[in-house]
Amino acid sequence: MLALLRVTRFPLISALLLGLTLPASGQNVAPTADVPAPTQNVDRSAWLYKGSDIPPDPEWRFGTLPNGLRYAVRRNGVPPGQVAIRVRIDAGSLMETDSERGFAHLIEHLSFRGSVYVPDGEAKRIWQRFGATFGSDTNAQTTPTQTVFKLDLPSATEAGLDESLKVLAGMVDKPNITTAALNAERPAVLAEQREAPGPQVRFSDARLATFFAGQPLADRSPIGTIKTLEAATADGVKLFHDRWYRPERAVVVISGDLDPALFERLVVKNFSGWQGNGPKPADPDFGKPEANQPGTAVVVEPSLPPIVAMAVLRPWKYQDDTILMNQNRLVDSIAARVISRRLETRARAGGSFIQADVSTDDVSRSASGTFVNILPIGDDWEAALKDVRAVIADAQATPPSAAEVSRELADFDTVMRTRVETQRAEAGASQADDMVSAVDIRETVAAPATIYAVLKEAEKKKMFTPATVLASTKRIFTGDATRALINIRTPDEGAATKLAAALKADVGGLAGKRNAQAKVDFSKLPRLGKPGTVVSREKISDMDIEKVVFSNGVRLMLRTSPSESTRVYVRVRFGGGYNALPADRESPAWAGELALVAGGIGTLKQGDIEQLTAGRRIGLDFDIDDDAFSYDSMTSPTDLADQLRLMAARMAAPGWDPNPVARAKSLVLAGYNGFDASPDGVLSRDLEGLLHDGDPRWGTPTREEVTSTTAADVRKLWEPLLATGPIEVQVFGDINADAAIKAVAQSIGALPPRTASTIPAPAVRFPAHNVTPLIKTHGGPENQAAAVIVWPTGGGIEQVTESRYLDVLAAIMSDRLFDRLRSEAGASYSPSVQSQWPVGMSSGGRLFAIGQVAPDNVALFFKMSREIAADLVANPISDDELQRILTPMKQSILRSSTGNQFWMNYLAGSMYDERRIAALRGLFSDLARVTSADVQATAQKYLQPGKDWTMAVVPKALAGQPLVLKPTVTAVTAPEVKPAMVKKKPVVVGR
Repeated sequence: MLALLRVTRFPLISALLLGLTLPASGQNVAPTADVPAPTQNVDRSAWLYKGSDIPPDPEWRFGTLPNGLRYAVRRNGVPPGQVAIRVRIDAGSLMETDSERGFAHLIEHLSFRGSVYVPDGEAKRIWQRFGATFGSDTNAQTTPTQTVFKLDLPSATEAGLDESLKVLAGMVDKPNITTAALNAERPAVLAEQREAPGPQVRFSDARLATFFAGQPLADRSPIGTIKTLEAATADGVKLFHDRWYRPERAVVVISGDLDPALFERLVVKNFSGWQGNGPKPADPDFGKPEANQPGTAVVVEPSLPPIVAMAVLRPWKYQDDTILMNQNRLVDSIAARVISRRLETRARAGGSFIQADVSTDDVSRSASGTFVNILPIGDDWEAALKDVRAVIADAQATPPSAAEVSRELADFDTVMRTRVETQRAEAGASQADDMVSAVDIRETVAAPATIYAVLKEAEKKKMFTPATVLASTKRIFTGDATRALINIRTPDEGAATKLAAALKADVGGLAGKRNAQAKVDFSKLPRLGKPGTVVSREKISDMDIEKVVFSNGVRLMLRTSPSESTRVYVRVRFGGGYNALPADRESPAWAGELALVAGGIGTLKQGDIEQLTAGRRIGLDFDIDDDAFSYDSMTSPTDLADQLRLMAARMAAPGWDPNPVARAKSLVLAGYNGFDASPDGVLSRDLEGLLHDGDPRWGTPTREEVTSTTAADVRKLWEPLLATGPIEVQVFGDINADAAIKAVAQSIGALPPRTASTIPAPAVRFPAHNVTPLIKTHGGPENQAAAVIVWPTGGGIEQVTESRYLDVLAAIMSDRLFDRLRSEAGASYSPSVQSQWPVGMSSGGRLFAIGQVAPDNVALFFKMSREIAADLVANPISDDELQRILTPMKQSILRSSTGNQFWMNYLAGSMYDERRIAALRGLFSDLARVTSADVQATAQKYLQPGKDWTMAVVPKALAGQPLVLKPTVTAVTAPEVKPAMVKKKPVVVGR
């Protein structure tokens, strides 16, 4: 397989250094012809394509077992050695009765907890030993229409795959649904529900209730209700399982780097014995949108910005997935995109709304809909709704211009053509997920070339004309029911009446004159200087990289790798990043991303630039690193030169359009009320500033600071920073080296020479140790709290080996905290421990534990975290525990190293600091040789009670009350630690 041979050269080096076995494609098994055929009567017809005229993707192999279970398998070598497995059950929350709400999701939890082949709590450890990381490589998801169990098995062998499929088969067929297991897992499920962001969940639930009134989807959130979860019994949950978990409702999907014939044989071996219990259930009726249901609703969530959500709904009907149906959908998509672009243009120009868009979608096999979402400026939702409706009405009355249609069609063409060009780089996990999604929505999958051919045929049939798009616009805004929901921040008894009136108000003629986008080409960009010349060029063979220095001082790191076909990653790093931002005063650094990306170039506005790049793989992102600012993009070999020209022109002549600054202000201000609504909101607002001891570079600006910021203030800060050096360019990907060097010379290499700032970087501070936790309060639900404990570590490249040991230590602590706080105590759904070590700063690193808990479990969180830390200081860990942590970490690095972004991220800044190259070389050996003694020594150095910092976020009603450990908690045997505090940073983890 050519693609695999081209990507495994360096990963093989990595594997040897890590002490891992990297299986080449199919090397673990005999060739296809030698694999014994399944002995059972398997129907190998392509069941997914029944009734469709779309050519089946020849890479997929299909089958149906005698018991009704279906499978789809294929070979994929991205990343090398990995096999992605998905087991889909056609059972979600829409299959639940009123008394069973939450049962589908509850079964997902119980299945992972234990099953016929796995003792309680051991599934995670089994797959850790295979190198799979819990929460990312092993996961599950419950939706209204399905439950999906996911496993990405690294360095898969036949034995490992066989064992994994055996475990998965046992999980879906015979999970341990016992009273003991249910009582143990129920608190974790309730914690998951408790930790969900309340205002967002309530608004989402209200939207479902409004849009799907009269249908089961209106009140079938997969999480269920507290009442039904608390009332659940093992017998009741088992009844739901036996009713819906049946082989004929199951699909096994495998995409990975082994022989598909082996996949088929092992599916037959492990799943053919599964038999359903009792009679087959009839599929429930999901209903259809009815016009006689209420059409409007009002939600009052002060912590959310004003929001307007509209839907035009039609009944969902099964349709054979034909070429013509897909072509008609493409026209519908073009129609929606034309309107969305007009709305975006108005928002950029300072309209009545910050954002607005139109989309079409089929939702949970319950309705086909056209959806409109609006984020107004301030509280004037009526003006925003009127303006958006006026744009939609205008689109329904008058056809778009041919230029508008061509613009959106060019983007569609680029997306689909890119998939054809990059299909060899598509990950097996992505292919498996796509197959599951297709089964769920009752559609097919197709090879990228087939999808592109469908588009090109539609173009030949002249399906994309102003007249056809107008007809499609009218069609997507015609339905059986129109529904609308608004969120307001203060109660208004007349809001429902106002909304009903606003939906009926005549907006004809209010859209204003359509502004045609002028034609723009690259000649309109500001001229750059004379192309730079190459001063030196040096190869680093073991990493397949080149170092190039240009006459203007710009340094280029180049890595030519075809592992991701036609993908080229570009990053331009310049200036000093956080090290260059003012540490003695507030600054509008927060406005940088919008101001510098959407602020235009020279006299060209953002709309001009989008027209310039229409149909091209050209984009731009802005980021602030520890020690540099950066412009980033993913482009193609043919677009690289113009991508670099665009970046250089933006650096040389930013447009400083004031409109993006106004929009950035509106976006920031719209989110302020949400900060106080939950523990997570308080943490996102306050934690980084607190962990940096009040340093404004990491603080959240106040409302007053945002409101008073002007476009002139933003320019005053960023203009000199944009002009600072040094400049490092990284070009990694499927590109000819000489062509890339020439493109850099004519763009970034043509900029005037730049010098680095000589002003020393401000020190990075950590808050002083606190004996009692800092208490912050939130105004959200009284059953939500958060706790954080943080230890200071270090920073810089000199001691980077210690950062790797800290990563291992954090992973061990996280695993233990998960087991004790979630699995044992059920106190938190997503406790986590992480280590952060800034390479571009000499200090500022930290190891932190964080968990969302009920208020009466805050003290328990601190107690368990300290006991785990103390035990790691006092006692060496077992070899089994170390390997269960190290093996997934090594596998994660091994898989990541097959892609260019891995190398780009680790080598960032290395053109000016060669120690970073050496540090990357040492990454593999550091992890390969880490021992239990190293972990204990690292714990002893950093997990010192006298240096930690702690914080808790509790409901306002509990402010001032002491954190008390509940006496009902069973004592644990780990050694006690004196009270100490730690600092944290918010993270999101969970199954």
